[in-house]
Amino acid sequence: MATDSGVWLRRLPLIAGAIGGTLLMVNRALTPELLPTQSRSDALGILLSALLILSGLLWQRVQPVPPEIVVLDGEEGFDLDDQLPEEIRQELAWASKLLLTNTITGSLLLWYDGQVLLRRGILAPPVPVQPGPIVERAIKTGKAVYLVDLKLYPGRIEFNYLPANSQGLICQPIGDRGVLLLAARAPRSYTQQDERWIAGIAAKFDQSLSRWRTAIAVEQA
Repeated sequence: MATDSGVWLRRLPLIAGAIGGTLLMVNRALTPELLPTQSRSDALGILLSALLILSGLLWQRVQPVPPEIVVLDGEEGFDLDDQLPEEIRQELAWASKLLLTNTITGSLLLWYDGQVLLRRGILAPPVPVQPGPIVERAIKTGKAVYLVDLKLYPGRIEFNYLPANSQGLICQPIGDRGVLLLAARAPRSYTQQDERWIAGIAAKFDQSLSRWRTAIAVEQA
């Protein structure tokens, strides 16, 4: 409802300018004798109508309609690896809830050292997670890959373990051993602040998971 109100507010100058210009033309056409004062008034009215129409057009460009939010395909769920220490389980649960409730993220998945440690939100049917070229590039370069409108990328087929109608996607590397995947409910929806926040959370995951893996390696040595 709020979105509809915003659309009509942006269109209001266009409508007012068009109606005003039309009424001025009709009034002039029906006037039998044109006085100098009326000519000046008509010219001023037409100028004001043109300014209203121009303002409306500028509003349409400056305030574009936000992208449509979709309902992702799948069932809501929360899967967390039982082998994780309780401290890390709590950290992943807390951080994943923040991401789902404070960003446009509808589904997320954490893959680390060849294992899926976390899935939360709207979950696609479980299939083996095999990192494809996009995920591998993110891990290799250490830089996040943001696919702003997933349907435009042929490489989206590698993400068959995420909801099929995911609108956007962030592949955020976790060190050089994993990746945090966030599927968005609308295209072009993550802000630069969101991206920085996600990168910070991933860095914290890297620290915790690296210590855990190192401790396991020491015990097995």
